[in-house]
Amino acid sequence: MKREKSQILFEAAQKLIPAGVNSPVRAFRSVGSEPFYVKRGKGAYLFDVDGNQYLDYVASWGAIILGHAHDGLNSEIRAALEEGTSFGACHPYEIELAKLICEAFPSM
Repeated sequence: MKREKSQILFEAAQKLIPAGVNSPVRAFRSVGSEPFYVKRGKGAYLFDVDGNQYLDYVASWGAIILGHAHDGLNSEIRAALEEGTSFGACHPYEIELAKLICEAFPSM
């Protein structure tokens, strides 16, 4: 497995970030290795900067729901980006989100 590009990135990160990572888990010390650097994700897989493919057992944040780079979600995100990303003011989507939360968790 190639890891040359990840090694270069990790060396650069160690000069700027304590221990070179933003989470102790990412240090990979518990498995006797050094971190790899993700280039992209698709579905259940991650692809690193060296071209290696991994089955993503961690599925961080939103990826656990639909996988990485889900086509339908990407389409919705592109449409939302055209309208703006943050307003600091009320938006109709807040109401839609609140309805979904209340439906999923009626006790709230």
